[in-house]
Amino acid sequence: MRDSNEKIKLLIVDDLPENLRALDAVLRAPDRVIMQASSGVDALELLLTHDFALAMVDVEMPEMDGFQLAELMRGTEKTKHVPIVFVTAAGMELNYAFKGYGAGAVDVLYKPLDINAVQSKANVFVELFRHRVAFEHQVKALEESRREQEFLLRQLRSTQQELQHSLNMREEFMSLVAHEMRTPLNTLFLDVQVRLAQLAKNNLSAFTPDNLHKMLARGERQLKSIIRLIEDMMDVSRIKKMANFPSSLAMRIYPY
Repeated sequence: MRDSNEKIKLLIVDDLPENLRALDAVLRAPDRVIMQASSGVDALELLLTHDFALAMVDVEMPEMDGFQLAELMRGTEKTKHVPIVFVTAAGMELNYAFKGYGAGAVDVLYKPLDINAVQSKANVFVELFRHRVAFEHQVKALEESRREQEFLLRQLRSTQQELQHSLNMREEFMSLVAHEMRTPLNTLFLDVQVRLAQLAKNNLSAFTPDNLHKMLARGERQLKSIIRLIEDMMDVSRIKKMANFPSSLAMRIYPY
């Protein structure tokens, strides 16, 4: 992709140096680079190396005439869209215009050239080329924007999937914690109910120092299990890092 600020290149092809100099003087401008070729072969080398807004080609040249050069240009991917303006000193009776348009030229100019006409035509194709370059840059920018949006969309979808996975893990974790809490809580509740029943019967023999010690030790174990479960439930950062938290949690639950 060429730089939109780069000077625009025009190609002039003629086997006579004086004609090249004359066309160069007519076409030259600060925003342009005029490149010259004295034969069809030289012109092809330049065409394959540079991007031209216009090629002004003399029809009558030795070895390879302008029509042959145009045929080769139209058969090559890089050069087939370069506008060609034929220049000829031959009379109109030779009907070069018909042959030139058939060869893919956009115009045929007869010598002596009208300077204003040459400059006007060159200006048109320079502007067309400038607009095409700007359009190519816009297309490239849009394509880059599209790729960036697709990348951001993939990231968003990935983040949504991760979030949904985290939510699923949290729900499963909370369900597991609730289930595991029932065992120590039920044990504590049953212990309290048994003691209350003993007190209601005034059975003080059930509260010997040895029995009280066992009861308190059992209650302490259940409370520690509940505290561990609560700590796990509140540790959000740890939940996110759990790849397989049910088995990890199960390893932390002590037997009662």
